[in-house]
Amino acid sequence: MFKKILIANRGEIACRVAATARRLGVKTVAVYSDADATARHVQVCDEAVHIGGPAPRDSYLQWQRILAAAQATGAEAVHPGYGFLSENEEFAQACADAGLVFIGPPPSAIQAMGLKAESKRLMEQAGVPLVPGYHGADQDPALLRREAQRIGYPVLIKASAGGGGKGMRAVLADEEFDAALASCKREAINSFGDDAVLIERYVQRPRHIEIQVFGDSHGDCVYLFERDCSVQRRHQKVLEEAPAPGMTAERRAEMGAAAVAAAKAVGYQGAGTVEFIAEQEGRFYFMEMNTRLQVEHPVTEAITGQDLVEWQLRVAAGEPLPLKQHELRMHGHAIEARLCAENPEGGFLPATGRLSVARWPTHAAFRRSDVRIDSGVGEGDEISPFYDSMIAKLIVWGETREQALALLDVSLRDTHIVGLHTNVAFLRRCAATASFTNAELDTALIEREKAALFGQPGLPLAEAAAAVVAHTLAQEGTTQSADPWSRRDGWRLYGAAQRRFELDLDGEHHQVLLARHHHGGLSLTVQGRAITLAIRSTGLDRHELNLDGRRVAVATYKVGEQVAVFGADGSALVTEVDVIAHAGEGGSEGGRLTAPMPGKLVAFLAQAGDTVSKGQPLAVMEAMKMEHTITAPRDGVVEELLFTIGDQVGDGAELLRLRAAA
Repeated sequence: MFKKILIANRGEIACRVAATARRLGVKTVAVYSDADATARHVQVCDEAVHIGGPAPRDSYLQWQRILAAAQATGAEAVHPGYGFLSENEEFAQACADAGLVFIGPPPSAIQAMGLKAESKRLMEQAGVPLVPGYHGADQDPALLRREAQRIGYPVLIKASAGGGGKGMRAVLADEEFDAALASCKREAINSFGDDAVLIERYVQRPRHIEIQVFGDSHGDCVYLFERDCSVQRRHQKVLEEAPAPGMTAERRAEMGAAAVAAAKAVGYQGAGTVEFIAEQEGRFYFMEMNTRLQVEHPVTEAITGQDLVEWQLRVAAGEPLPLKQHELRMHGHAIEARLCAENPEGGFLPATGRLSVARWPTHAAFRRSDVRIDSGVGEGDEISPFYDSMIAKLIVWGETREQALALLDVSLRDTHIVGLHTNVAFLRRCAATASFTNAELDTALIEREKAALFGQPGLPLAEAAAAVVAHTLAQEGTTQSADPWSRRDGWRLYGAAQRRFELDLDGEHHQVLLARHHHGGLSLTVQGRAITLAIRSTGLDRHELNLDGRRVAVATYKVGEQVAVFGADGSALVTEVDVIAHAGEGGSEGGRLTAPMPGKLVAFLAQAGDTVSKGQPLAVMEAMKMEHTITAPRDGVVEELLFTIGDQVGDGAELLRLRAAA
């Protein structure tokens, strides 16, 4: 086994590798950018080396600096994590040339599987089923369009050199092809430095099923069963589970054998994932192979009881696989939810900002093996625009899928993140949909269930208002005097005292009245309705409310004027307005075209003088490695473009000026 390894990555995967290495007695070296100087992965490693600026191209993609850091610290091996350089054959070869062990497959395997078109040809020779498509080297746009017409719409355009949903577009009709191809190529060149694409038939109602494979340097290769990753947005996974619901033992063995054949075809070593598109009736087709550990590997660990990072280290050190195929077993069911800084109601736009609150599930009934949180950030940390939007992974395990679903629901309920938009509430709704609950899975599940997923109300006003009142009273109670005459809670010797709360919720303003009666009881008047209220608080952030006899448990966190409220039925973000502080403030300007997040301006889709209509695409930005199209907020005429292509723009920056049409 190695004595010291360098982790050429950041975030939760770097923390994960460090934890396993520590358990095996292996020392670790972290690398970090300007943006990550105080990051968790830096803190948990034994040593850390600064490698450059915050943008990945200035730090985590600078493999020469990473190799220099490894050599300077005496590391024997490099673990690439996932993303960044993990599937870069040039980096893997450079490690070998420098006398370092690359904890992953050989460069030849990365190269063979890294180009989707080349990998499809290899898989065809190995007898692995393929989706009909075009995987050729000729990238002439006219030829690509003819190939799409030959295959028949709908088709899927995919970046040949990448993964993770980047450089991928579904095209439903011929007239959409040219624009989709241009967008794919832009995103591919920005993400992977290669704009080559391939075209495949777009399978209707497909399931995304992947097989975890592992090979060693002694010629053995096994599969550790499957994961269903069908629930996706923008071709990126949202919920993953193992084993795949409805998978028969025969089909599992067939897919496992195909995955092992794919791995052996390229002399694979280490952890890898062979991804398949599966039709509802069971036929499956090779999609791609990820030559690295996957984000969703914890669900495989949960059902097999194996530490896949430990397997990686042992195999890279020259040891044989810890288990043979016939020795592998699976037990129970596991589900992973990706907690991301993004706004589902805003088209899943990524969000940036500080994690003012980050509290994970701590239910007394949980065992360590039941609920797992993998995260590279914590409370107080910043989510920057430079890296992926994932905050954490929440993994649950149960004896059955039904138990895992119930545990996922309570765990998401008890996950409280404040300070920026997240998808936590969306994930909870997604897992509760009829389609997911009944395992009616395909990659269009989110679109099919959008009525249940979007535009859903949060906590009722009365419950949210009562929670804000409880938080305020608890906060005031920590500084109250025992002398009733010195208290600030409106105590009266005789009669009732009334107090007014000005609250904003979901864009609407509400005036809520709290009455404190001489006998000590409380009542709340919300939208003209009087509600009896009793409060039992445990500290500032935990409250048990009794509203007209209905008991409700809530958690509250105040950041500035906003109080985030979390309850069993959802959450709410309430602004407690200080009327005096805001006296004289006017309304904000509307109708401007502004950047919804920090990022790079990729394209303007209109020029000065153009007449545009509301909802028309006007600009394209790149943030967190994805392209985002920004549309006109109203009808008008483009008066002036305020940036040039390639500029970095800040959150809320005005991109162009619109004036009303004459």
